[in-house]
Amino acid sequence: MEDMRKRFALYGLGFFMGLLLVFFFLGGKKASCNWMPNDRILNIIRQKKILFSEDVHQSLRDTKTDSTQLMQILMRGDVDFDRSQVKNDPCRLYWIQGLGEQSTMLISVEVCDSIATVNSFEKNSATE
Repeated sequence: MEDMRKRFALYGLGFFMGLLLVFFFLGGKKASCNWMPNDRILNIIRQKKILFSEDVHQSLRDTKTDSTQLMQILMRGDVDFDRSQVKNDPCRLYWIQGLGEQSTMLISVEVCDSIATVNSFEKNSATE
């Protein structure tokens, strides 16, 4: 029984030291774990400079929609991989559906090396 206590004590000490090392190395960084394909694509898009095409600006004016709603879609949208063109070279095209309040919105984003351009914006007003 004494041997088992010693093992648990050593395991706990090692586990605690490991936690300290992880917090020391990753504490001040904005590290994130995006494991799912949807999250990875949205994260890649957010890391690039985001531009809006003139058609999108016009659509935003016509529908009286704020560009912050498009940014919300880029934060928490649902990438439609069936409709997207993920193997285009040099720029890939992704279709992203909004969630929640933005569920009626659909945008297309062209992702290149350093720039992500929102090419189109559709708002289905049938469910509003």
